[in-house]
Amino acid sequence: MKFPEYHTGQTFVLGPVLMTEERIIKFASDWDPQWFHTDPERAANSRWNGLIASGWHTASTAMRLVVDGPLKDSGSIGSPGLAYLKWLAPVRPNDEISVHLEVLETGVSKSGRMGSVRWRWLVKNQADVVVLDTEATSLFELSPPSV
Repeated sequence: MKFPEYHTGQTFVLGPVLMTEERIIKFASDWDPQWFHTDPERAANSRWNGLIASGWHTASTAMRLVVDGPLKDSGSIGSPGLAYLKWLAPVRPNDEISVHLEVLETGVSKSGRMGSVRWRWLVKNQADVVVLDTEATSLFELSPPSV
């Protein structure tokens, strides 16, 4: 999608992605090696009652779905950041997660060379439970205005 195709109120559903135990442990071993993400036995006997995915794994999976979806070949040039990021429920082995996007606002810079999309990302599991909630802003390079 190109920037002019985005509009307020627009929605997308991306996924699902199956979060296997193997994927959860691999990601956590590389990037967030806390025992409740890497040790199924210890996690089973904890307050978590089993292994849970790193929140960063959930966020990274959501990012991949967005990059492969609406951001693919879009002219995206990055992001100034997130307004907030909340992990609301754990992601467990064999959960299937999907990203539900809603465009909240679009805008064009004064120069007319950059567009922005502010959107809310809700990541839900197969039971429709929200596991991650964030509001992001994405920037897009635009063609210079014609003279």
